[in-house]
Amino acid sequence: MGRRDFRRWFRSGYHSREAGMATPEPTLWLHSPPGGPPPIPLPPAGRSLVLGRGPLTRVTDRKCSRNQVDVCVDPVSEVVMVTQLGVNPSTAGSTRLSPGCRAPLAVGETLLLVNGQHPLTLLRTSEPPEPSPPRGAPSEPPEPSPPRGSPSEPPEPSSPRGAPSEPRKKRPRGPEGWQKLGPLLVFTAPGVRAQEKVAAFDLDGTLITTRSGKVFPSSPEDWRILFPGIPKRLQELEADGYKLVIFTNQMGIGRGRLQPQVFQSKVEAVLEALGAPFQVLVATGSGIYRKPATGMWDHLCEQANEGVPISLADSFYVGDAAGRLANWAPGRKKDFSCGDRLFALNLGLRFLTPEEFFLNWTPSRFTLPDFDPRSLSPTGPLCQPPAGPLVGPGPEIVVAVGFPAAGKSTFLQEHLVAAGYVYANRDTLGSWQKCVAVCSEALKAGGRAVVDNTNPDPASRARYISCAKEAGVPCRCFHFTASLDLARHNNRFREMTGSPHPPVSDMVMFSYRKQFVAPSLAEGFSQILEIPFRPRFSNPRHEALYRQFSEG
Repeated sequence: MGRRDFRRWFRSGYHSREAGMATPEPTLWLHSPPGGPPPIPLPPAGRSLVLGRGPLTRVTDRKCSRNQVDVCVDPVSEVVMVTQLGVNPSTAGSTRLSPGCRAPLAVGETLLLVNGQHPLTLLRTSEPPEPSPPRGAPSEPPEPSPPRGSPSEPPEPSSPRGAPSEPRKKRPRGPEGWQKLGPLLVFTAPGVRAQEKVAAFDLDGTLITTRSGKVFPSSPEDWRILFPGIPKRLQELEADGYKLVIFTNQMGIGRGRLQPQVFQSKVEAVLEALGAPFQVLVATGSGIYRKPATGMWDHLCEQANEGVPISLADSFYVGDAAGRLANWAPGRKKDFSCGDRLFALNLGLRFLTPEEFFLNWTPSRFTLPDFDPRSLSPTGPLCQPPAGPLVGPGPEIVVAVGFPAAGKSTFLQEHLVAAGYVYANRDTLGSWQKCVAVCSEALKAGGRAVVDNTNPDPASRARYISCAKEAGVPCRCFHFTASLDLARHNNRFREMTGSPHPPVSDMVMFSYRKQFVAPSLAEGFSQILEIPFRPRFSNPRHEALYRQFSEG
């Protein structure tokens, strides 16, 4: 099937048979049992389709990830390969998958999306399989045709002479107006059309600014269009086949400082003044949707563009949070953030500032954050000095030191608790006194203990050094060296991936930094090992997410 034929087929969700077009080649479909979603077409060889919880599969099971499996037809062998992306198991044919594993799916075999449920059977047909009606649903009689010339139905376009007359099917449209999808608000204005090219914009400081001249608006009416030429430029983009999209962070809604209805009314007023049809995605809290994380863009691609693939190469993003230095224009302060530039960088999307795009200014100098998650290595020695050892030869206490989310618990469980160390943690035991008691009991029994807390200063560490001295055993320190920026990145990653670890506030992070005194042998430690953070992943989607900038 040619590229143009595929686009027509993929956008509409079925094979067209318009006059003069040859019958398409047999195509692969995922077909559900009665009551399930309509048949799902697989894209051409070499292109992936990600399936999971959502409208396409009609799966609402929370154990099914939104990105549960990746389905791809191998361009050489034409074998359908299924790769599990979600946490809970999927099944391809007779093969039970785990995160990161893949297996072939033959025609006639069934893909079970999660935990042996939600079946989709692979079929090969030249026409879409008929959707199965819900069990027990009565067959509906065909709707009567309106009289010729009836004003309630526009006349069908006539078919070319000699071509069979078939009704022209329309691509399903997404809902117009506002949708609330958890911490994501989506507005689709009348006239918005799915497109392969996207012209994306931030809102505040990019399309509008405050009328009062203040940094933050003083009222819902305190706004004006940033540059006079913006409406005309947007209308030209829409006429040139671009879909216009706004991505905006509005944490005030999630924190209760801004009523969503007030903001929604403002957005509609802004769009009316701009005079162009926009789709607007609003992140109302932290997490996967908040820029520079790419959740809003992912939602656009997977749920809000009617199945039309978006071309990154033909799209772009415009934003004012660009990391520009002070005096990037005469008298201008440095940008408050680099979040918009990092959002585009995470996506591999061309980025411009409002001045560059609307006024054709020369690009200004900018800086990126010092912390770059792409540079972290998963390999290298586990500790410094590399000789360690991690596990001591006899009874001892090991005291952990490091930021929250520095990787302490995972490391200690894997290397010390697994080797028989008794585990003491103030978060679970409730007080440092109970932690000391657990360590003392372990030493009396001839065992070893490890204390998993931040222990930022000599006073918090002295309790365990004294406990070890009283038992006549050594006390070692494991200093987890993750920086503040790395710990905050890990904390955001946990939140975005639904980790059981409770999120840690910035106040706690900065409090640790303020109290921190580097551990030294003079405190009474027999040895201090430095433990670098080594990211490890079993899920390729999680790894890709971790490597993104998550804070501007």
